[in-house]
Amino acid sequence: MASPKAKKNTTRAAVRPQRQLKRSSSSAPTNRHRDALVVLLDLTRKLADQTTLELALSSVTDATIEIIGADHASIRLLDASHSELLNGARSGAGATRRPMTFRKGQGVLGWVVEYKEPIVIDDTRTDPRFVSHNAQGFSVVSLIAEPLWSAGAVIGVLSGSSPKARAFGPDDQLLMRLLANCSTPPIERARLRRLALTDDLTLAFNQRYLSPRYNEEIERAKRTGQPLSVLMLDLDHFKTVNDRFGHDAGDVALRLFADRVRSLVRRVDIFIRRGGEEFLIVMPATTNAQARATAERIRASLADCHLDLGGGSRVRQTVSIGVATWDCNEVPEALLRRADVALYQSKEQGRDRVSVSPPPNAP
Repeated sequence: MASPKAKKNTTRAAVRPQRQLKRSSSSAPTNRHRDALVVLLDLTRKLADQTTLELALSSVTDATIEIIGADHASIRLLDASHSELLNGARSGAGATRRPMTFRKGQGVLGWVVEYKEPIVIDDTRTDPRFVSHNAQGFSVVSLIAEPLWSAGAVIGVLSGSSPKARAFGPDDQLLMRLLANCSTPPIERARLRRLALTDDLTLAFNQRYLSPRYNEEIERAKRTGQPLSVLMLDLDHFKTVNDRFGHDAGDVALRLFADRVRSLVRRVDIFIRRGGEEFLIVMPATTNAQARATAERIRASLADCHLDLGGGSRVRQTVSIGVATWDCNEVPEALLRRADVALYQSKEQGRDRVSVSPPPNAP
């Protein structure tokens, strides 16, 4: 984290917002400006229609890619303690890779939150605040970021990046400000609705959300005739993580697991924390084979990589998963019971595995 003195010595990266937003020398709108306005108008329509926080955030990052020509865009929101920036949505290069997590003051995005200022970096290779990660999967040379404001406080950061140096100029700063200003109110409304139904630690939906949403998906499957599958997940021997490293480290492991799962499932899939280290994923329009493939990706992704708990502590954490697919006739509770039985079977057979429930009345 740069000191205030270091901040003053940074030429372009730390320019005050009122000096950053310079008007173009020409008063006539360019084709680029007209195209940007069209995208912004479409974004406001989408945000008015979106009912979930995930879709709203994804609409904003998609629009960021289109408007400023970024290679990658992300939105990160502060957690309940206002100390950690959690991944909200990502678009463009590397969007399917596991996202990094930043604390307030850490990295460029953490700097934006701490100093409450927008930033443009022409070349991250010369900026000591930039934190790179070997597994990010895409190059970040230029970076632009805008704080998201609500009720006088910064609640997150909208950012874009490019593999080219000096990719963003004053017009891009203005467009990022417009994106942030038109996006933050509907995002904040969706975030507040989500908080009432969300687990603070993992940002997965909580148990209160399960019943109405699950029954809604069952009814939709009945109407459309599309398949519906569920995954039941339980972290193996998780108590040993808490016993060995402490509950704070256990909380970090749960957050990292939740982020990993979100990076491996679709936006329409519904990720729920049932309690403790047990989770459920409701997967609309998903066949048994597709659900099993997703479960195996989650299992393998966790087994193949140690979780970094901070302070030099790392742990290999595995997960057991049960898969069940609705047969179009059974009651909703029966489908969940079959997934539970499949999960128990995975545990019985040695953990770190995926088990699939046979259809009801199968021989």
